[in-house]
Amino acid sequence: MSEEDLSSLWRRRWPGCPPLADTLKHAHGDRWVRFHSLPGSKRYPDDDTEYDIVLHRYNTVLDELFRGQEVRIVTSDWSTTPRPPGLSDRHASLNPDARYWTSVPTDETETDPEFITYTHLHVARRPWRPGLVDDLLRAAADDTAHDVMITSLSFDRVHHPYDGGADVLLPTTGERDTLRQNHADWLSHHPLGL
Repeated sequence: MSEEDLSSLWRRRWPGCPPLADTLKHAHGDRWVRFHSLPGSKRYPDDDTEYDIVLHRYNTVLDELFRGQEVRIVTSDWSTTPRPPGLSDRHASLNPDARYWTSVPTDETETDPEFITYTHLHVARRPWRPGLVDDLLRAAADDTAHDVMITSLSFDRVHHPYDGGADVLLPTTGERDTLRQNHADWLSHHPLGL
């Protein structure tokens, strides 16, 4: 798909919401659930045993969402220019074959040109299998990769791993509720689900 086709598909699926992972839960909270990646809502893994738990939780949910399908892997970089600089070697290693998709203002309310930054999104398409993006998931868990999304080809299912857990958005509230019940032990005790 072309850059414009991908952007058009995103706008149809998530109207009024830029393709920034952290904005979806605010705009579409009725289809959102958050899972914590470690027991006790611990944010960062300290050892291999905890990394195994993090990767198990991420991959379990991802496999439930995408088993037997192709996925889009969306990663990001930032700059102060509306077009991206070249893709860094590290970024390319975390999302092989990624190609530029689009750039969006990181904060649409910022008006001072000195403080305007852009998020540059890159996307790759691959057949899903558990372990496919473990290096990327580990980087997200370590807070060294940001605004990562693993999505369906139609963008109707979004998995956004971050340091401490993952936000998942689904096509319906019912699907969200089923997934939430399947992994109730991984939910936050916060009344808003955060």
